[in-house]
Amino acid sequence: METARVHVITRILLLFQIAVAFLCAVVSGQTGESVVVGEYNISAPAGSEAVLQCHSQRMVWTQDRLKDRQRVVHWDLFRSGPDYSMERVLDMFSAGDQRIYNGYNKGRVSMPMTAFNDGNFSLVIKDVAMSDRGIYSCNLHHHYCHLYETIKVQLNVTKSPRKERRFWDGEKAVFVVLVGSTVVLPCVNRHPVWTEAHREEEQQVVHWDRQLPGVRHDRADRLIDLYASGERRQYGPLFLRRKMNISGEAFSLGDFSLIISDLRPLDEGVYSCHLHHHYCGLHERRIFHVSVGPPLVPDQSPAPGLLPQDDPNTNMVEVPRVINVILPEHRGHFLQQLGYILATLLLLALIAITVILLSRRCKKRGLEYDLRRSERGNVTANDFEMGVTELKVCNQEEMRLDYKNNILKEKAEMSKLPSPKVIDLDKEMEKKAWK
Repeated sequence: METARVHVITRILLLFQIAVAFLCAVVSGQTGESVVVGEYNISAPAGSEAVLQCHSQRMVWTQDRLKDRQRVVHWDLFRSGPDYSMERVLDMFSAGDQRIYNGYNKGRVSMPMTAFNDGNFSLVIKDVAMSDRGIYSCNLHHHYCHLYETIKVQLNVTKSPRKERRFWDGEKAVFVVLVGSTVVLPCVNRHPVWTEAHREEEQQVVHWDRQLPGVRHDRADRLIDLYASGERRQYGPLFLRRKMNISGEAFSLGDFSLIISDLRPLDEGVYSCHLHHHYCGLHERRIFHVSVGPPLVPDQSPAPGLLPQDDPNTNMVEVPRVINVILPEHRGHFLQQLGYILATLLLLALIAITVILLSRRCKKRGLEYDLRRSERGNVTANDFEMGVTELKVCNQEEMRLDYKNNILKEKAEMSKLPSPKVIDLDKEMEKKAWK
């Protein structure tokens, strides 16, 4: 029961990888249907020459003299242990034998001999050991077509039959196999690119189509067919074939641009460049929307005048002329003036804010000063009591009177003098008698 389940899972994984390979081929434009890789709008004046550029280095024709070295597949092993080493397991060319790089793997590791015919490059490992653990990568190269693909499979080894299983971790297939068993690491690519071509020069072709306004793509007119063998086919009237052409060195330079001379309004439309390399699985299409504008106005500038020494009217005096030129205000000038106005308003706003802040600060200081004065006014009257005599003296000192005569002035001065000391004669006499 467990073995049947494992086989079902293996088939599901193989079908999944085949579907992924097919989708990748469709996305990369390697199916029979052309894939649009560029779309351009081109406008040129009538009577000029238009060049619709269409370049592709993958279409450059080079004779495949080393066919056995152009298509190759090799398996590599990356060990995730303490060594973290990478080693080549084996490789195989389209017209050669397999090469096994480690003597320990001879007779134990192999790949189907019909791999390049049926597209099955799976790796077979017999008598699996613990040293076989790691990540295996199947690398498919087609140097002539510049195609490179890599498929990874992780191999884990266990000693318990219960742990044996196969699953997808989101990036690669993971195989957990039992020690001593045989495992097949899948690597399938049945794309036609890995099949042998009979006559490669017939596999490469470039053709240009023209689609008039209102005409669908499938009803476009064929202009030119150009094959890598040198064969050229042009369609349409003679005048059309003379004004539209491709360089004879297109396949040697990779330049398949269409040159249209003496452009006219009747030449407007949609032009498409189709590049096909059936052997390499290349099918691309580039679209150009061509519009024709009015013809260029010939230069009507006056011919250069005579030199001063050759002009007979050199000695004539010309009357100065004043020409008033009114230049319209440019949009940038208006924006510049608007910037000045906004900067001035911003400066005035800053000044107003500064004045308001300073006035508030002064008001705050005045309020604090009034509070201090009110605190001083609460002092009791006892603190300012003064003697009557002191008050009287102060009042007398500060008094400024205007006396009417000298008698009043003398009385006032006498009042300022200290009062005469009163002497008791009887007591003085008694003091002397006792002495």
